[in-house]
Amino acid sequence: MFNINRDSKNKEGNKEIKVEQQAVNKADAENTGREKNSSEKSAGADVKVKDEKEEKVEESKSEVEEKKEVKAGEKAEVKEGEKAEVKEGEKEKAKAKEENREDEKEEKKEENKEKDNKEKQPETSEQKLNKEIDELKKAQAEEKDRYLRLAAEFDNYRRRTAKERLELIETASESVIKSMLPIADDFERAIAVLKDSKDSDASKQGTELIYKKMMEMLKNSGVTVIEAIGKDLNTDEHEAIAQIPAKDPKQKGKIVEVAQQGYKLNGKVIRFAKVVMGN
Repeated sequence: MFNINRDSKNKEGNKEIKVEQQAVNKADAENTGREKNSSEKSAGADVKVKDEKEEKVEESKSEVEEKKEVKAGEKAEVKEGEKAEVKEGEKEKAKAKEENREDEKEEKKEENKEKDNKEKQPETSEQKLNKEIDELKKAQAEEKDRYLRLAAEFDNYRRRTAKERLELIETASESVIKSMLPIADDFERAIAVLKDSKDSDASKQGTELIYKKMMEMLKNSGVTVIEAIGKDLNTDEHEAIAQIPAKDPKQKGKIVEVAQQGYKLNGKVIRFAKVVMGN
């Protein structure tokens, strides 16, 4: 009996243990289910948050794109407006040019009409007289201008010929006078030699007299002697042929001696004076 009771008690204890284990298992299952549900709920919440964030980002992107599109549209409208204004300005300019051309054409037509009307209208006697008077005045002015031009040309011709004639008269004897200059040089040398000779005074005086008469004749013909002694060298009149030491310091750079006399004919040099310079 005691064993039967013990067995029955053990069975009851095992049943109770099984019931407790089942309860524990149920509780664990419920806890795990709750945890799963809570994790699923949290995951769903996180997904929702992410979806909301993505939706907000997409909305912001779409708003930015819409703003960009609006700005681009505004710029395009501004450009189109500017182009339209330019085109309208060009059209207005073209219209103004066409109007000006038409006005010019109309003015020309009116002028031509007036000319035609004047030509068609018969001239009166007064108009004919006035026209003839104008033509005569014009012809008179042309003749007067021609006369004045001819008179000026003739006056210039007269002055030019007179100047040429005077120059011809002044220089006509140039060749003859040039051929006489060597004779004058010989007279000067003869006089210089006779001064140191013992010949009679009559020969000296005669030679000097002939030389003086010859020089007077040349002077009357317009011949003058070029001055040289003590002067500075003038290349327009003098020709330096040598240099010698100057006796006086004041004669340095001056003409100290004349080797051959120079002459002018009416202010024109016909022979340069050959001179010696002091150094």
